[in-house]
Amino acid sequence: MKSIFYMHTKNIMVVILLLCFAFAKAQEEQISPTESKFKEPKTKYWVNTYGNMRISKRLFWVAQTHFRFEETKDTPFVGQLGQIYNRHAIGYIYNKKANFALGGVLRLNFNTSEDGSGPNMIPEYRIWHQYQFAVPLWTSMAYHRLRVEHRWTKGFDEGDEFIFRNRWRYMFRLKIPLNSPKLQSKTLYIAPESELILQSGKSVVGSPLEDLRLNATIGYIINPRLTVAAGFMYSFGQTLEDGGLYNQNYTARMHIYFSPDLRKRKNKLPEIHFRD
Repeated sequence: MKSIFYMHTKNIMVVILLLCFAFAKAQEEQISPTESKFKEPKTKYWVNTYGNMRISKRLFWVAQTHFRFEETKDTPFVGQLGQIYNRHAIGYIYNKKANFALGGVLRLNFNTSEDGSGPNMIPEYRIWHQYQFAVPLWTSMAYHRLRVEHRWTKGFDEGDEFIFRNRWRYMFRLKIPLNSPKLQSKTLYIAPESELILQSGKSVVGSPLEDLRLNATIGYIINPRLTVAAGFMYSFGQTLEDGGLYNQNYTARMHIYFSPDLRKRKNKLPEIHFRD
């Protein structure tokens, strides 16, 4: 079991190194910034729902809705609504330790600029696909997730047009039970997590590192179909306009995971889902 975990981890790290090398080669002719500067951290608050609805032996429907708030001048964390996510997909269960998904995203971006110029809301469109692998590790579970997003975004300035970019995301997460020998009903767990998000495209001049997210979460498995969790995340990444200027964010997050089984009763399997 331990050797399997190391084998999966080694393979994932090779993929990450190849991606980083490709980005480095693509950017080597660009003029590098003379120095790096970090903006003052911005505070945010996310409320996220994650639905994985079983519709057949192999297929499940991914239905996620996220409400993302951010600070204003006088109110930290929840001062104003920044984005609403609607992410959907059809997933395929290869086995208990691997699944894949393909779908689309409609994100509503709200104008949070202090001067209030420009439209109040602009939609963002994405096509996404992901590949997730779960590996038992003693009493815990380790998760590797590779996600690729093809996105069309637009700014709020007059004359801005939609631009196309690709996002390349790798996430590693551990789930460690605290009051039970394994992840089961009525289990409290902690989940350290890190995610690297790279971007590419004609509009990405010298800013391949869109985000690096470091997150710690504590959760509670109510039953095999419902889990609640809360956590705190620190993230930073290059701005699209200037590769030497970095954003920083402190984000409080709350999550609800639900996994209804829409199949006939005789086909239902009462097990803790791993597709979060």
